[in-house]
Amino acid sequence: MKRYQKKKSRWNNPGALAVLTVVLILLCVLTTHTNKLKATDADYAAKVAALSAEVEEESKRAEELEEYQVYVQTKQYIEKVAREKLGLVNPNEAIVKPNE
Repeated sequence: MKRYQKKKSRWNNPGALAVLTVVLILLCVLTTHTNKLKATDADYAAKVAALSAEVEEESKRAEELEEYQVYVQTKQYIEKVAREKLGLVNPNEAIVKPNE
């Protein structure tokens, strides 16, 4: 009698179908999460690039401020401010005003 028995198909087994279904669902979920993670990674990479540029700009600004701080302490700057804001002149200078 065993000779005439039909071979059972692998997929006729309900357990195999359940496992296949679970595997396919997991595959879909993992694919979706992978795509979301890739998008998030791209966003973070753009933020990192923007922040790096901002850090570079701020470091240049800090350099300029340090240079300005050194300039402010020079005699040239003090004389310039005294002339422009206070109207002071050196004792040996003559003031020439144009006639109006």
